[in-house]
Amino acid sequence: MKQQISEQNRISFELSGQRLDQVAVHLFPQFSRARLQEWIKTGQITLEGRAVKPNTKVAGGEVIRLEVEQKNEGEWQAEDLGLNIVYEDDDLLVIDKPADLVVHPAAGNEDGTLLNGLLHHLPQLQQIPRAGIVHRLDKDTTGLMVVAKTLEAQNHLVQQLQARTVSRQYVAVVIGAIPPHGQVDAPVGRDPFNRVKMAVVKSGGKEAITHFRRLARLGPFSLVRLKLETGRTHQIRVHMSHLGFPLVGDPLYGRRLSRMVDVSPEVVEMVTSFPRQALHAEQLSLIHPSTGETCSWKSPWPEDFAVLVEELGGPAYEAE
Repeated sequence: MKQQISEQNRISFELSGQRLDQVAVHLFPQFSRARLQEWIKTGQITLEGRAVKPNTKVAGGEVIRLEVEQKNEGEWQAEDLGLNIVYEDDDLLVIDKPADLVVHPAAGNEDGTLLNGLLHHLPQLQQIPRAGIVHRLDKDTTGLMVVAKTLEAQNHLVQQLQARTVSRQYVAVVIGAIPPHGQVDAPVGRDPFNRVKMAVVKSGGKEAITHFRRLARLGPFSLVRLKLETGRTHQIRVHMSHLGFPLVGDPLYGRRLSRMVDVSPEVVEMVTSFPRQALHAEQLSLIHPSTGETCSWKSPWPEDFAVLVEELGGPAYEAE
């Protein structure tokens, strides 16, 4: 079922002389500027009943009308993947993602993704870009993700991510005795020597800031809590490796445990057999798109992560 959006406003004389696309952003702030510009170009936003260009200057007093029939954003297939939905309302849902689940279809992963599962749970997400997904977790990273159920909620959440009002905290097991706390402020971009990887780069990278606090020493390893200030691809994995404390089980940014001193063969075997990067998105907080209230969720450690920590001599996980 296609969703119809119909709104209109009379342009204030205070906005006289501004471009129509700028006025549209002011009057319809629930939608992104790029989407509003697209709707102006396709005649779905009109000025005094006429289709005009985005750079048309307004005089003030005109009626601007938005009349949109949302269309499917892709030809993705719905699949019943039994998603673990920890919260849902009219605006958003929060997923606790398991390991071995790709978030979005791509070459080599055309189906069986979180997006396919979302469409089974809520078919109308076909009309939202990326089925409402506003941020991602790597395939083998577990934990919390928020998904928008409307264009308005998606735009609101994207703006929050840009404004850094979304709080995302992770737990990880890293190789080495990391300092008690610290911050990594180092730009991340495509690795110039390996296009599959990301890296800390001197030029052309995007700002990336990660805060960390050691929760426990696990012999030659550490249990760490990390907080993202930005959200770059592989950011935590790249920053921890750059700092010299790569994640246990990380196939791209890890290092050979056999080179470590004072590590028994039994520990080496246990850690090297861990099947993924030891990283879990444990906490998520954000401002609700409709109520303006701060909402928070916490995900328990997955069993494999909790067992790893305990077998390395760390604390047994206790749910709060």
